Amino acid sequence: MAVLCLSSITQANFKIPKEIASKFSSDPEILSLASTDYGHIVHETPLKVFEPSSVSDISSLINFSNSLPTPFTIATRGKAHSILGQAQTRNGVVLNMTNLKGSLISVSNYCDRKTSLNCYADVGGEVLWIDVLHATLKRGLTPLSWTDYLYLSVGGTLSNAGISGQAFRFGPQISNVLQLDVVTGKGELVSCSRDKNSELFYGVLGGLGQFGVITRARIPLGPAPTRANLQVKWLHLLYNNFSAFSSDQEHLISFGKENETTAADYVEGKLLFNQPPLELSFYPDSDHQRITSLVTQNGIIYIIELVKYYDSNSQAFVAKDVADLVKGLKFVPTFMFEKDASYEEFLNRVYEEELFLRSKGLWEIPHPWLNIWIPRSRISDFNEGVFKNIILKQNISSGISLIYPLNRNKWDDKMSPVTPDEDVFYAVSLLRSTSSIDMLKKYQTQNRQILEFCKGAGIKITEYLTGNKTQQQWMEHFGSKWKLFADRKARFDPKRILSPGQGIF
Repeated sequence: MAVLCLSSITQANFKIPKEIASKFSSDPEILSLASTDYGHIVHETPLKVFEPSSVSDISSLINFSNSLPTPFTIATRGKAHSILGQAQTRNGVVLNMTNLKGSLISVSNYCDRKTSLNCYADVGGEVLWIDVLHATLKRGLTPLSWTDYLYLSVGGTLSNAGISGQAFRFGPQISNVLQLDVVTGKGELVSCSRDKNSELFYGVLGGLGQFGVITRARIPLGPAPTRANLQVKWLHLLYNNFSAFSSDQEHLISFGKENETTAADYVEGKLLFNQPPLELSFYPDSDHQRITSLVTQNGIIYIIELVKYYDSNSQAFVAKDVADLVKGLKFVPTFMFEKDASYEEFLNRVYEEELFLRSKGLWEIPHPWLNIWIPRSRISDFNEGVFKNIILKQNISSGISLIYPLNRNKWDDKMSPVTPDEDVFYAVSLLRSTSSIDMLKKYQTQNRQILEFCKGAGIKITEYLTGNKTQQQWMEHFGSKWKLFADRKARFDPKRILSPGQGIF
């Protein structure tokens, strides 16, 4: 039906409004690009791609769709770092945000760096986080919460959650937003915040693009480390005991609650499986053999990645702060590794890996990722059932495996995401890639086995960055939030035209 609306507009006397007619493209190359994403697993070809040059163009596009007897669907696309077709639509229009003119990064002129009062940046939804970093660092400021990869759009991460090793302390990126400008599914441009049009504000943050298109976000800022070259103490602590590893992670995310200056700034965890080749680039060459031996002996090694920021004012104290943080931790003796890096180098560390993989033709290949949140009370069961008895036993290359705890009190339950109902829950990300169709099927089978294990064991996980679900499965995903989510859809996108690739409605 949507195809008829677009392809037969002139015959049916539904003409594209003159002000946006030139923004549509049917170029085969552009359509092909819009029919895939970072996952390279789902491929849906849109009928057209829309290239807005202003926010009013976005409103006009949505209003045009709503004016038709059968509206066409609209899939908003930033950098399309989704993995299961979330930014795609089969017979509708892909709204390409990347070339939106008038890209906005405006840092407040009334900021008090000492107190962080009135310190914020107004940022266009299409802007990449790496550009936000560069623009704010010039003013000696920085956002507080990040994702591990910065070449993502602001609107894209805020439509999900945006988590990384800072989230235990500052919350996800959606907890670090003061205001939004949103073009709703009714074509209305609405400014919203916790105090103004709050229902839209809470719905859009983590709302998977279902209620509107984010065109501006006001992001709070804090002081940035200022001393060149030596701004981050970056540690890896290696464990051969999961209980000690998880206990120490939970200690670190609670450390310093009464004195924030002594707290860690970043806590994540990763795994080394006895599945060569091992990724050991962080460690000195002279230590590679003994780390390899440790992995071989134990099958799995768990790594706490711990970071402390500092600048010229705090440099004299950083060594003591780090010593206090690691005091009493139960990592394997002599297996603590440390390096210095600039603040920007640390935050943008994944980009170097991207350049390497692109040079080898290993970036634009299928990525059968699995991202889940697990309640703290069941994380040991997950380790035994999944890490040991599925991933390690099957001996399929594990790729990058991350695991780290988050404090639920840093999340606002009024927002759309669903989190495990415990004070602490774990993010687990299995980040695999392959150019082999056979391996892709093996990873997908393994992902299903992991989900089936959790269901059978009664582990109430929450999938993150997921898609390709039936509506019944989405209802189960949202649980008690489903009615609120559906009511918000009816209110802000009543004709259900936005983000069809999520498969929710």
